[in-house]
This record gives sequence, structure tokens and C-alpha cells, in this order.
Amino acid sequence: MTDHVTLFEVGPRDGLQNEPTSISTGQKVQLVNALADVGLLKIEVGSFVSPKRVPQMADSADVFAGIIRKPRVVYSALVPNLQGCEAAIASGVDEVAIFASASETFSQKNINCSIAESLDRFRPVIRMASDNDIPVRGYVSCVTDCPYEGPISPIAVSRASEALIAMGCYEISLGDTIGKGRPETVSAMLDRVMQTVSADQIAGHFHDTDGYALRNIEACLMRGIRVFDTSIAGLGGCPYAPGAAGNVATETVAQWLDAQGFHTGLDLAPLTALARDTERCFKSWNRLVSDH
Repeated sequence: MTDHVTLFEVGPRDGLQNEPTSISTGQKVQLVNALADVGLLKIEVGSFVSPKRVPQMADSADVFAGIIRKPRVVYSALVPNLQGCEAAIASGVDEVAIFASASETFSQKNINCSIAESLDRFRPVIRMASDNDIPVRGYVSCVTDCPYEGPISPIAVSRASEALIAMGCYEISLGDTIGKGRPETVSAMLDRVMQTVSADQIAGHFHDTDGYALRNIEACLMRGIRVFDTSIAGLGGCPYAPGAAGNVATETVAQWLDAQGFHTGLDLAPLTALARDTERCFKSWNRLVSDH
């Protein structure tokens, strides 16, 4: 039996949040629908954060209202606090995600509080989600390197991951936020985290800044991890992580996994065509804007 790997599409949220040009609600709706059409079963549609901090996500409720929902597809959203969770639930999300960090400085820059304060903030969010039968996914950012602190201790990643699991998250997405991770640093981090968090509770989230994303995914696969966050056409970057490149491209990972004998359930030809269209629609336009 072929080993199955799930690709969690984060392009509509993590991919588009840092795009410099305004993207219409209609374009976002079309993208989400197209991603579902090529077989992606987990799609992060948007985030219910302050529009002042992430203006590109200000219309997330409208995007949720506009998409055509397909059976079996999980449509998720990132939420920073109780207010965001309430808005997400009102929009009919299938699951929510909360985001902590392994770096104190990045936590302050990203969500204006310490790691401990962020965990306290998430407890009522998880209770609200649980009361509404909505699963909660946890993110831990800066799992190998931080743009402000440099290398991050695997112990810090383990502590944050354990705390989120203990609070009720079903899965922890471990994020190499600035794409500086290497197989050796990713492996050291995973070996520490997996002392207390099992492989089926972990996802990998890699940016391809230095071209190591696939090798880092391979290090995860060797440890039994079978869920990875990807972004169509490699869209992405973080407003609070200077120099971060886009997330590793969904089509690149799907093709590579197929060549390695893994099954993703994705139709590679339409996926590749969608990536080309996405590149033309978003990335090429933004390059033209930046060149002028």
C-alpha cells in the first residue's frame, strides 16, 4: 500500500497575507475554489486578525461567504484571540488555528505578547472551539531560526508544542518561518519534540529561502511525519519575518513526493496548471509593481 502524505494548503492565508498589492475578494474565492477542485482536502482560507496589522486578510469573512464548499474539504482559518475565534465560527469555519512561537522576540513582534501570555490567550479560544465542535490546530513558528534571535533551542520548540497539545490542539505545525533550517537542525529539533509529541500530531511547515525545504521535508518523512503545509506557486512570506521567502510550493512538493513513491491524492497536471495561473495572477503582477 502506498504511503499517504497530506498537503495542507496555506496559500490563501499564509501565501497572500504579505502580498503588497490589493487582492480582491473575488480573486481569493476563485483561488480557494480552484485549490479544492484539484484535490486539496485541507485549505487555510484566511485569518480573523486585526485588519490594521494584516490588511490583506480584512475580508476573510467575505471569502468564507463566497466559496463553494466541497464535501470532505476542510476550510480553516487562523485566529489570534477570542474575538477572532467568534468571527471565524460565525463564518462557518471547519477548524481554527492558533499560533505560538518558540522565540520570545518573534512572539512580541508578531502578536505583541510573550510566549506565556500567548498560551494564556489561547485557552479560552480552545474552549470556545471545543464547545462548538471545531478542531484546533496549533502553529509554532521559528522552530530552527528566528530573524531577531538567530538559532532557536529545540527545547523551546518542545515546550511550546507540548503546551499546545496539552491545551487541546490536535496537531502542531512546526514552522521554519524564515527558511533557514537545514536537515541537521530540523532533525535535532524533531528528535527533541518527538520525545513527547507523536509523529501523527506533527506537521512540517517550511519556507524555501535557501532551497532546503525538500530536504527538510525528507527529514520529517524519515521520522514518520506525513502532513506538510504548502502554498500554491510558493506564495508567502511573513510581515514580521524580514527576508522570509515564500512557503514551499504545493506543486513542487506534490511532484517530489510522487517521484518518491508517496501518494497525495492530487491530480498533478491540473495542479501544475493552477500553479502557473497563480504565478501569473499574483507573483508576476507584484514583480511588475516592485520593478516600477
